[in-house]
Amino acid sequence: MEFAIVAIAVILIFVCNNIINPKSILGQVKPWVRSLMEKDYEFLLRVKYKDKDLDINALFSRRIRDGILITAFIIFLLAITGYLNYMFVIFAFVAGFLVFKSSYTKLKGYYKARIHYMDSMLPYYLKSLEILVQHYTVPVAISRSVDTAPEIFRPGLRKLVAKIDEGDSSIQPYLDFANEYPVRDSMRMMRLLYRLGLGSNEDKHDQIMMFSKTVSSLQNKARDIKYKERLEGMEKRTMLMLFVTGGGVLLVLFMSMSLMMGI
Repeated sequence: MEFAIVAIAVILIFVCNNIINPKSILGQVKPWVRSLMEKDYEFLLRVKYKDKDLDINALFSRRIRDGILITAFIIFLLAITGYLNYMFVIFAFVAGFLVFKSSYTKLKGYYKARIHYMDSMLPYYLKSLEILVQHYTVPVAISRSVDTAPEIFRPGLRKLVAKIDEGDSSIQPYLDFANEYPVRDSMRMMRLLYRLGLGSNEDKHDQIMMFSKTVSSLQNKARDIKYKERLEGMEKRTMLMLFVTGGGVLLVLFMSMSLMMGI
């Protein structure tokens, strides 16, 4: 504890006498800190917050700050309680790193949950669209389906309808929708829809039948995946309970031994 106080006092003296320049140190450290940013961090933020004006660097700096504060706080508590040793210092840094990673982990979880939800809802939306396509042209059917579509698809559908209304009769509006919702089979189904819109009245029935069979196949696949995920979820929860219980017991034993041996 005394050593920490002396070290802090020496650092403050160096800073006040311009022997240490904090700005220069921060400038040298900043590129290294920047390298800690995950490659898909900005992409995940854009997915979650969409068109909101975001300061990516400020959000990342906040993550760094929170991790450092947690580490320093734990070390301070250990110092004043007399339990400061290398094992607990390692624990403090691990805790700080976990806090630093927590917001990224949440963003990753949000993205995976969003993709999974879109993946599960797409076959059911296409099934409702299939009914409309039997009575209307594809652009009109898509336009009429917007209000009853799953909410997550409505912004993309409105963009798709707007582009078609502006006179874009190419496949690009359909591909843009598939790119905005990059789930399994979205690209293939949008291509099918576009070709269905180009077909003549004579072969429209055959194309609708093919489209219907594809949608039914997607629905069956979605049900199978849902059942499989339910089983896997039960297995994961069981393994997690065993891991947490065993890990907690080992951690308590390890810390107890560390305190007894005075490491």
